[in-house]
Amino acid sequence: MPRPIHATIHTDALRHNLARTREAAPDARVWAIVKADAYGHGIERVFEGLRAADGFALLDLEEARRVRALGWRGPILLLEGVFELRDLELCSRLDLWHTVHCNEQIDMLATHKTNVPHRVFLKMNSGMNRLGFTPQRYRAAWTRLNALPQVDEISLITHFSDADGARGVDEQMAVFAEVTRDLPGERSLSNSAATLRHNVTAIEASAHPDTRVASDWVRPGIAIYGSAPDFPEHNADHWGLQPGMTLTSKIIATQAIETGATVGYGSNFVADRPLHLGVVACGYADGYPRSCPTGTPVLVNGVRTRTVGRVSMDMLTVDLTPVPNAGFGSEVTLWGRATQGSVLSIDEVAFAGGTVGYELMCALAPRVPVLVSVSD
Repeated sequence: MPRPIHATIHTDALRHNLARTREAAPDARVWAIVKADAYGHGIERVFEGLRAADGFALLDLEEARRVRALGWRGPILLLEGVFELRDLELCSRLDLWHTVHCNEQIDMLATHKTNVPHRVFLKMNSGMNRLGFTPQRYRAAWTRLNALPQVDEISLITHFSDADGARGVDEQMAVFAEVTRDLPGERSLSNSAATLRHNVTAIEASAHPDTRVASDWVRPGIAIYGSAPDFPEHNADHWGLQPGMTLTSKIIATQAIETGATVGYGSNFVADRPLHLGVVACGYADGYPRSCPTGTPVLVNGVRTRTVGRVSMDMLTVDLTPVPNAGFGSEVTLWGRATQGSVLSIDEVAFAGGTVGYELMCALAPRVPVLVSVSD
C-alpha cells in the first residue's frame, strides 16, 4: 500500500472562508488570491471552493492560463504585472488585468501594439518599500498611463506593511488618500489582515475622507485558506475561519523508552520519565518543518499531544502518553481537522517552528498525495 500520508483540501472550508471575507468587507468585491499555486493547495483543487469570488489574482502567466482553462471568464489580475514586452500579448489574449509598478512597465505598454486597451492597476509604494511608485511620483505615472491609447481604465492599488500588527494601516491609508484624492478609478488596498482587522466601509470613508479609503476590491489570501493573518494575537477561530488543508498520516511503529533515554538525531531529547512513543510517517521531505522542536502540537486519534525529538527526513516521533490506546495505524493529524472533529491550526505548528502558516502551505512536498473533499 502507499505510504500513509496525504493532504486533504476542504472545498467547503474554502467556500466558507471566502464568504467570511465578504462579511468583513460588505461593500467590496473580492479577489481570491491563488498565487504560488493557490498557496500550495493547487489551483485546480481550490477552484470550486473559490469560484464565488469576483476575480482571481496571481503572479504567473501559466497560472492565469490554468484559471482560464477551468472555465473562468471573469477578471484575473497579475499582481506583479508583466516582466517583459511579450507578456502583454498574452494579457491581451487571455484578457488579463495587470499591475503597473515601475516606469519600465509603462515603457512596455507604450510600445505594445494592441487593438484592445488594457485594464491596469497602478501601484503606490505607500510605505511597504517593495513595489510601486512613491507618493511623489505616483501622479506623474498616472498621467503617463492615462495618455496611452494602449490603456483603458486605471485602478489604484497599494499594499500594507503592518496590517497584522500594532502599527496598523492608518499612516499608509492617509498617504494613499492624499495622493489619490481626485484621481478616478477603483481602489484596491486590503489584504487578509486589513480586510479582517481594518476594513473601512464606504460610509466610514466618506466621513473621514482625508484619512480613510474604502476598497472597491479586497485581496484576501491566507484567510481564505483558513489561517489567521495576525496569529498569535488572534487565531483562526477568532476570525471564524476553517482549515482549508489537513495533513494526515499514521503511526507506523511504537517504542517504549525509560528515563534518560534519548530520541532522534543529535539525542537532543532526553526522557525525564518512561514514555510510550509513536513513530509517524511524516518528515521534512514531506514539507513538515525540521525546525519544529519537541513540544510542537499534534493530534493522535483527535487527541492533542506533542512531538518528541528532532524531525527526520521521513519520520517524526510523538508522545503517546495522552493517548494510551493509540498504536500502529492510529491517525495522526499534523495540521487541520482530525476525523474525530478536533482541529489543530496550521498556525500553531508554524509558530512552534519559527515560521508562518503561509510557508507550511506552500512547502507541501510533491510526493504527498492530495485529496479533495467536496463536503466535510
